[in-house]
Amino acid sequence: MVHKSFYKLKFEKNMKKFLKILLVFVFIIVIIAVAGYIYFLKVYPKVAKAEDIKIEVTQARLDRGKYLVNNVCACVDCHSSRDLGTFGAPLVEGTEGKGGFEFNEDFGLPGKFYARNITPASLGSWTDGEILRAITQGVSRDGEPLFPLMAYPNYGSMDKEDVYSIITYLRTLKPIENVVPESRPSFPVNLIMRTLAGSNNFGKMPDKSNTVEYGKYLVNAANCSDCHTPSDNGKPIMDKYLSGGDGAVFPGNMIVRPANITPDIKTGIGSWSRQDFINKFRSYSKEKFVPVKLNQGDFNTYMPWTFYGNMTEEDLGAIYDYLRTVPAVEHSVTKFEKKLY
Repeated sequence: MVHKSFYKLKFEKNMKKFLKILLVFVFIIVIIAVAGYIYFLKVYPKVAKAEDIKIEVTQARLDRGKYLVNNVCACVDCHSSRDLGTFGAPLVEGTEGKGGFEFNEDFGLPGKFYARNITPASLGSWTDGEILRAITQGVSRDGEPLFPLMAYPNYGSMDKEDVYSIITYLRTLKPIENVVPESRPSFPVNLIMRTLAGSNNFGKMPDKSNTVEYGKYLVNAANCSDCHTPSDNGKPIMDKYLSGGDGAVFPGNMIVRPANITPDIKTGIGSWSRQDFINKFRSYSKEKFVPVKLNQGDFNTYMPWTFYGNMTEEDLGAIYDYLRTVPAVEHSVTKFEKKLY
């Protein structure tokens, strides 16, 4: 009887082990099946075809697009070359829109992502509808998803007329032949990002007389929160909105962290006047900016001062007015720090 019980217990133990292995095997098969469904069958991203549109070129759209591309949205910040040997990393003249900058793990990103070539040398064969879909929905011409480092959720909530102006101006950039490597997101982000693209939700640009709402619109268009709000596994921590972002490694092994721009007196910009805020940015305008060459080991910043510095005082003042309305968060940020190994 004991002998039979022994084999029975052994059998049950082996069966439990077998079932566990079987469950793990089934789980792996399901994961592979889901991955294949998402990735190989191209079921995602689920977005409609690009709109069949032809945007009329007007001087007003060209002027507005030039202002947005070069200053507020600062498209040429990411999609051009920047002089990392000069404080503020200003634009390298003649590279506007050529792409190629690598955003990688040093920025806290899951993989390697490359800013695309947005000059007519690359976008010349794209329709206006395809560019609109890429900018506002995060889907490339070939139906492939764009990583949301490209701030399509923000642009998809802008006034559609503003996006039309951006597209109109991009068509006028100097064509630059530059083959950019394909981005290489890590697993499982390469699958997750296929599910992120979606529909846009265009808004209306507020009346400029309502400086708080207009400032909020500009903060969204300038993607301020993307850098200045800390995140947890890529998800912004909204109770720390604009209180200082996560660090990125700069050449020279320097960790650079975006500042706290909430109205907190101690750790934010609560002690700044409206004019202080405007003057800070305008000191980097084309009229006032004096390039400062850096020595090896000097600190630098990715903050696009020389782009935002050419915004109008009216727009900078509106941004300040909005920032004064966000909750003050006491969050001390070490902006520059040497990376130690």
